[in-house]
Amino acid sequence: MTRPMTALAAFVLTVFAALALVASPAQAQDADVDTSGIVEMTMGDPDAPVTVIEYASYTCPHCARFHADTFKQLKADYIDTGKVHFIYREVYFDRFGLWASIVARCGEGAENRFFGITDMLYAQQGDWARQDDPAQIVERLRRIGKTAGLTDGQLDQCLTDADNAQALYARWLELGEEDGIDSTPSFVIDGRKYANMPYAEMSELIDNAVGG
Repeated sequence: MTRPMTALAAFVLTVFAALALVASPAQAQDADVDTSGIVEMTMGDPDAPVTVIEYASYTCPHCARFHADTFKQLKADYIDTGKVHFIYREVYFDRFGLWASIVARCGEGAENRFFGITDMLYAQQGDWARQDDPAQIVERLRRIGKTAGLTDGQLDQCLTDADNAQALYARWLELGEEDGIDSTPSFVIDGRKYANMPYAEMSELIDNAVGG
């Protein structure tokens, strides 16, 4: 059943207000936002010889294409075989990407659902991220969350948690500044930053890092 639009509008305003509290790395530092509770979302063996960090936005079409194609190859060839420890870090260039991240991270045991919800968010990006009405975007994000097993109560709590929204945004600013991220998707492979690239180039970089 569709939730009342007034409630959805309240969710939108609450999370947007939290996002507005932190607008730059300097402001994040001044605000002294505690980001220690934000869980790093990872796949693969933490002791793998190579670490690959992806910085991506849920509203980025290039990121959606990467996850539809290249990521599946990366997972099969390197993550599942123990060669790569993969870390996914969300980029918030817009508030809609932040809302999607809140849903992906929602609820107890979120680590177990995160990548499944991420797959759905990218697969359905053309639907939820292209709505004109922000409340409709929230409604579609809620549908994705409920498909993944989240309840209305869990989603209500997550989408109205302004402190968590602020911490997520502050953490992206900190890490993005640290790694010099200005576009998505971007990758940090064996400690070096790279822009989006064909899989063959990524594979060669990883192979060289493994061999090194």
